[in-house]
Amino acid sequence: MQYESVDQLNKAIEGILEIKGNSVAVLDEAKLKGALIDQIIYTGVFASDQAARDMSRWVIRRAGASLGVLSASIQTLYEAMGRKEVSGFTVPAINIRSLTYDCAQAVLRAAMKGKVGPVIFEIARSEIDYTDQRPAEYIACVTAAAIKVGYKGPLFIQGDHFQINAKKYAADAAKELKAVKDLIWEALEAGFYNIDIDTSTLVDLSKPTVKEQQFLNYSLAAEMTAMIRDLEPEGVTVSVGGEIGEVGGKNSTPEELQAYMEGYLEELGKAGKNLKGISKISIQTGTTHGGVPMPDGTIAKVKLDFATLEKLSEEARVKYGLAGAVQHGASTLPDEAFDHFPATKTAEVHLATGFQNIIYDSKAFPADLREKMYGYIKTDLAADRGKSDTEEQFIYKTRKKALGPFKKDLWDLSKPVLQALGAELEKQFAFLFGKLNVNNTQDVLSKTVKAVDVAMKKP
Repeated sequence: MQYESVDQLNKAIEGILEIKGNSVAVLDEAKLKGALIDQIIYTGVFASDQAARDMSRWVIRRAGASLGVLSASIQTLYEAMGRKEVSGFTVPAINIRSLTYDCAQAVLRAAMKGKVGPVIFEIARSEIDYTDQRPAEYIACVTAAAIKVGYKGPLFIQGDHFQINAKKYAADAAKELKAVKDLIWEALEAGFYNIDIDTSTLVDLSKPTVKEQQFLNYSLAAEMTAMIRDLEPEGVTVSVGGEIGEVGGKNSTPEELQAYMEGYLEELGKAGKNLKGISKISIQTGTTHGGVPMPDGTIAKVKLDFATLEKLSEEARVKYGLAGAVQHGASTLPDEAFDHFPATKTAEVHLATGFQNIIYDSKAFPADLREKMYGYIKTDLAADRGKSDTEEQFIYKTRKKALGPFKKDLWDLSKPVLQALGAELEKQFAFLFGKLNVNNTQDVLSKTVKAVDVAMKKP
């Protein structure tokens, strides 16, 4: 059920929520956590009336704030990691591509049971497009999930791979740079206080020196960092990430880290005195996003370069005060690989495709809907098929692009199906939290991060 107007929404919340200026008081938390929050977030995603969508999202965010659910920056925790005051775990960053409301509930249920402190919810520039989730919608879904399960505390919402497209940049640099800057602005206004800038696509390995190879990468990263510092809300220092090697490319080296950081800090210094720089650095160690599908549809085993991960993490902390290195493309790694991340003091690990696979491949997922989505892929997305791809490879690599066109079908799955999928996802999240050693870290988080209630004007 959804509300088709602001008037309908206002009538539905009477006696449960009270709007006071630019704040929302929760009068009956139990009733809010029942069917009402389900209906408000559904309205915030699918209502045909834009005003109803905007008001629903605002009500969720402000009701969350009154309950102690606040969007926050992970900056101060990462600074503590950079000073080596905090260690022993790797922060999971989870990309939710589908069923965001239900999936986020599964994350938070597992986190609450394990007394997990830091966990990041993120969405990449490419995912925003093909999953049809703009930043304001995404953060409202995660906040609604927190309300639903009774989570109280900071929510780390991250823009992942806010990436410059190399081909588009070559064709029209100003236009492509503006597109990424506009997305950063949109995300900040929505409440994303963690932004990963990815200009590693512009690294030019044909240049004679490592610093020249990294020039466009670090100079544009510094330019966008300065923009973020200008736009971030009062009292919030956005956690910014940089990247020295494109995921799926050659493995990163200490020389690249040094060249990037020296150039980046020089350029940032030109932009303004005492501007806070990046808090972490993403590197390439042998993974690819989504894994490499074999002709039969299975995923090839990857040999991850943990020695490089450990070495660059340590150099990032000692030389530059960063939290450490970030590992991308990890969700399809074998189970035994995840113990190595906290052992090598990896700061953050990004996890995405594995959860999408759980949803698609679950026995609980309706076979008729799966076939309908696969039919769409074979017809509407046929141009994406590689010349040597088997059908299994093509579907595996492309099925993420069916999530946006079939978003409503997925949200409208029956309650038993959603509960079954949620249970499978929760089990995997709990497993990963254990492997990454983030269980029982709530005290660490409460000592290092103080969330700020950033004012939001009523639509």
